[in-house]
Amino acid sequence: MTMIDIAALSDIPPQGARVVRTPHGCVAIFRTADDRVFALDDRCPHKGGPLSEGIVHGTQVTCPLHNWVFDMQTGLAQGADKGTVATYPVRVQEGRILLDIRLIRRAA
Repeated sequence: MTMIDIAALSDIPPQGARVVRTPHGCVAIFRTADDRVFALDDRCPHKGGPLSEGIVHGTQVTCPLHNWVFDMQTGLAQGADKGTVATYPVRVQEGRILLDIRLIRRAA
């Protein structure tokens, strides 16, 4: 898998997010309090809320519109809500965030 450098880890505050625009659509890059990084579609399947504006807690993010909670490791909604959001390969190497280049190159 080929990865592309998209940002420094320090560009995202702990428990925060940034958005990367790709041909596939917007991808939210999340940083947890313990510096783990996750990449998910930036659109909640319920009402289309921007997950990048949600609240990060542990390895979960809560949609800012209707409080759906997603596991950032699997993309699955938690609790009684049913739904999933796509997740993408991402990692941190030498303080830089790397995203799977296939996502950047994929046509919409």
